[in-house]
Amino acid sequence: MPTDPVCGMYVPEEGSITSTIDGQTFYFCSKGCQEKYTSPEKEAIRLKRRLLVGWILAIPIIVINYSVSPAILNGYITKDILLFILAIPVQLYSGFGFYEGAYHAIRSRMGNMDVLISLGTITAFVYSSYVTFFHGVAQNPDVFFDASAFIITLILTGNFIENITKTRANRSASKLLSLVPNVSHKILEDGQMIDKKTDELRKGDKIMVKPGETIPADGTIYDGESDVDESMLTGEQHPVLRTVGQKVTSGTSNLNGVLKIVIERTGKDSTIRQIYELIQRAISGRAKVQRIADVFSSIFVPVVLIAALFSSLFWYFYLSSTVYPQPFETAILVFVSVVVIACPCAIGLAGPITLLISSNYASRNGIIIKNTSSLDRLSKVTRAIFDKTGTLTESDPTIMGTSQTSDLDESKILSLAASVEASSNHPIAKAIVREAKKIGVKMEPATDIKETPGLGISGRVNGSEISVNRSSGAAGSVVSVRMEGKEIGTISLDYKIREGAAWTISKMKEMGIKTTIITGDSRTEAMRVARMLGVDSVHAEVLPEGKSNIVLNYQNEGDYVMFTGDGINDSVALETADVGIAMGSGTDIARESGDIILLNNDLRQLVLVKIIGEKTISKIKQNIGWAVGYNSVLIPVAGGILVPFFGLSIYSFLPMLAALAMGMSSTSVVLNSLTLTRKIGRAWEGRRTIIKRSSEDRQVLS
Repeated sequence: MPTDPVCGMYVPEEGSITSTIDGQTFYFCSKGCQEKYTSPEKEAIRLKRRLLVGWILAIPIIVINYSVSPAILNGYITKDILLFILAIPVQLYSGFGFYEGAYHAIRSRMGNMDVLISLGTITAFVYSSYVTFFHGVAQNPDVFFDASAFIITLILTGNFIENITKTRANRSASKLLSLVPNVSHKILEDGQMIDKKTDELRKGDKIMVKPGETIPADGTIYDGESDVDESMLTGEQHPVLRTVGQKVTSGTSNLNGVLKIVIERTGKDSTIRQIYELIQRAISGRAKVQRIADVFSSIFVPVVLIAALFSSLFWYFYLSSTVYPQPFETAILVFVSVVVIACPCAIGLAGPITLLISSNYASRNGIIIKNTSSLDRLSKVTRAIFDKTGTLTESDPTIMGTSQTSDLDESKILSLAASVEASSNHPIAKAIVREAKKIGVKMEPATDIKETPGLGISGRVNGSEISVNRSSGAAGSVVSVRMEGKEIGTISLDYKIREGAAWTISKMKEMGIKTTIITGDSRTEAMRVARMLGVDSVHAEVLPEGKSNIVLNYQNEGDYVMFTGDGINDSVALETADVGIAMGSGTDIARESGDIILLNNDLRQLVLVKIIGEKTISKIKQNIGWAVGYNSVLIPVAGGILVPFFGLSIYSFLPMLAALAMGMSSTSVVLNSLTLTRKIGRAWEGRRTIIKRSSEDRQVLS
């Protein structure tokens, strides 16, 4: 039986609401879930409207309930009637989504937070409406319009934040598709070239890709050669020389040559489209993770209902047998008292207020928690996976040194190399130019520039022919600088290990977390970095879909996976992992795919992120314990356990006791949450002390 990709409920194939997207059929339990999946932006707008209505009316309801006298407007309208009027839009419009979710949950024989919210708020609203207009259930009846409106609005706020997270994830996937140009240069049979929409290209068509353009479709080169930036796929900044007969991939960038390509895959079959679909599946898979409150509700809802029904029926039959004048009204009051006392106001507060405090602490330390639901999974992480280039190492190559093989000094060699490399888009060229500017070396005008893909670049500087020839070294790159064909020096480059990487890996191991590198780079380079940092395992020469498959394999083996990356090629793995962490210097798509962003690119903050996750979830569980404790103690009281001692008159003030229970449980949750910052700070301070003492990592985090 298929499951709803939004709420995770099982739905029958026959008679269900379906949507077909790119040839795949999805089944939904309701129209609401279908709209959330197919049109998240529209759902966000609808949710925002309901939230605005909730807050605009809930605040006046609370203020009026506790500060306005019982009769206002010269007695023509009572306070309770005014509260009733204000509460109707919140109850029927803002809360509609919860009722819809509860209906489908009950139909599927499941218990979730929607059922508990609906049960509590509807009972409180209906009871309050009854006593407002009939005033016959108790001598001094209290109404609970404020409780029902506040619960709906508060939990709706949490849902709105979750929806924003999903909408951002969808935007990141859409940005990936935007890498493909809208217009391509199609080559006709007579050799003429016309501009044609990329969407209209078909298998077998021939196209031309000019220097600096993005390759629009997967295919094979039949004429030309060029350095191609495939970092979108591999994450590695070193371009790859592609020549006749070799395949190229959509979304990669042609740097310095003209390529003529025969298209083999385009549209939904292209590599970039497949990566997009992988991200979409990962996003929908994440929605299936049940919140702590949902797990609690699946147990608590039946308990509350059974207790309320049993107590109500007991007092109805008992009072009927004793000829009590109002057995039915009293039975209703018993049912209402039990349900209202069990109402999830504090449970609704338990998560949002704690997540707000932890998110504020994180942001003060340069950590943005985009998806707060990831903190639950973060607290359980057993394996930390890292991309290599741009994550464990710096994203751009760095000049390690210049060597002389002639009478010219090192600064002159660097000056000549930078003068010709200034015309190139190659990452090595950019590194040489950056180093020259950094140390103040003068660059001369260069003419007759000629760049040969895969080999290097040449030109004339002050009348002399200068060439820079690139070659790969075991631990990076080495370029040979030549004047009139004779070598005058060499420049060595490497990707420096990011500061704090070694410390972070060692602390992960101390916490019992296994470490892994997944990279598109060569195995030799990956193993070199792994040995330097002490990483447990390595997967090299891996494409984007391969990265997500490796993450899935570890998850299937029982690991909770935290993946840290920075590139487009990491976006699928970031979405697939239990927790995706993006470097602040990474691509827009990587940052939007991640659950958490490290703004200052300091890997040591991964340890702080782990501490925040553990302490936050521990505090949420404590808060739920407080909330359940208060409510559970008073459920037997609402059921009538004190009647033998105080008589049925207890029900004249029991609604007030229910309101007091709500207030005390909410207060305890808030006060307990406020201690979270201190607990995180103490745990992190101990780690920071170790950083201060480290000879490698001298910079202390703010």
